[in-house]
Amino acid sequence: MRIAMIGTGYVGLVSGACFADFGHQVCCVDKDAAKIDGLNEGRMPIWEPGLEALVKANEDRGRLTFTTDLAAGVEGAEAVFIAVGTPTRRGDGHADLTFVFDAVRELAKVIAPGSVVVTKSTVPVGTGDRIEEILREEGVADVSVASNPEFLREGAAIADFKHPDRIVVGAEDQRAQDVLREIYRPLFLNRAPILFTARRTAELTKYAANAFLAVKISFINEIADLCEAVDADVQDVARGIGLDNRIGAKFLHAGPGYGGSCFPKDTLALLKTADNVGIDQRIVRTTVEVNDHRKATMVDRVEGPLGSLSGKRVGVLGLAFKPNTDDMREAPSIPLINSLIERGASVTAFDPVAGEQAEKIFKDVAFAPDAYAAAANADALVIVTEWDEFRALDLEKIAGSMRGKILVDLRNVYDREEAEEAGLTYFGVGRGRIGPAPKSSSLA
Repeated sequence: MRIAMIGTGYVGLVSGACFADFGHQVCCVDKDAAKIDGLNEGRMPIWEPGLEALVKANEDRGRLTFTTDLAAGVEGAEAVFIAVGTPTRRGDGHADLTFVFDAVRELAKVIAPGSVVVTKSTVPVGTGDRIEEILREEGVADVSVASNPEFLREGAAIADFKHPDRIVVGAEDQRAQDVLREIYRPLFLNRAPILFTARRTAELTKYAANAFLAVKISFINEIADLCEAVDADVQDVARGIGLDNRIGAKFLHAGPGYGGSCFPKDTLALLKTADNVGIDQRIVRTTVEVNDHRKATMVDRVEGPLGSLSGKRVGVLGLAFKPNTDDMREAPSIPLINSLIERGASVTAFDPVAGEQAEKIFKDVAFAPDAYAAAANADALVIVTEWDEFRALDLEKIAGSMRGKILVDLRNVYDREEAEEAGLTYFGVGRGRIGPAPKSSSLA
């Protein structure tokens, strides 16, 4: 089957490459000539494990092409996926659909009758209805519009695409269902369930899924704070509740709060959708507030052991919002580092992949070539992103190179005993009491 993918960002490029790997003929279209030139020369615009090799393999087989020419890209395509950005709109928190609707208007000039337009971008409820209206306004008839939200985790996107928990398709007619069923047919060998719903239901499903995961993260972070007050261990609490099949173990890792391109944006968009129809989403609203507060107060966990940050040097390990990506969007490292600098500290940071992106954000940060250089002469060292290479550091070497001996482990990578044996003073998240004991431990 011939597929066109409009947009070569994270979702569009990964999806296009994976569809090509299924055996489909895929053309990815993007207005950014530099990005397309780079892709045609083998340069990836994003960092995702395995993506470069996947793109090259399917280019070599003639199944994957890249162009800036929309008409050429969609020629003969039975399905045209829209995978452009939907950033948070300034002022009201709603998803900005400018790129989506612009793509639809341009697509209307070249799309063939009988095609299926599929929104892969994360879009609010009712976007598919508006796309249909735009196509009609532009004089386009006999084109189906469907929703096919993505559920990809950055850092594991290819595996997620090829071995999905589920495939959700929102379609209002049989033709759209048939085309998308054929596109995803290779996955039926893996017995991946495909759920056909109404289009608005599919659009809401993506937001509901991300909001629920955000709730789990904020929940365990609040439990971590309680653990510190009552001298309990949040990791054991998480294991204890995660073994319950009704709850599950995923997204129960205490830390500095969620970030990235999805959870912050999608929770705000869901709230705006609810506000527009007069429905109060109190749990999601509180989740957003809890997460914002958590990221803003992580600096206190560094300043507390030092007494003051003025004149102190702090090493930061990990800048991307999660491991195995260079994505800095809404990364917890950003408010932390900005607050460290505002309170008078100097910061030396290292990230295995995201350094180039981080340099565009931070102007007063020194970037180290590795973790040990970031720790050298530091009064405190903070682990912000749990990259694998940070899991087996020589802690004695780290301690020996530091001016102070404070390790603030915001991802609970290390055990306190291990760190203290190496000569460090350890502060994790939710790993027992970090402040004074409560006045009374009575349960009565």
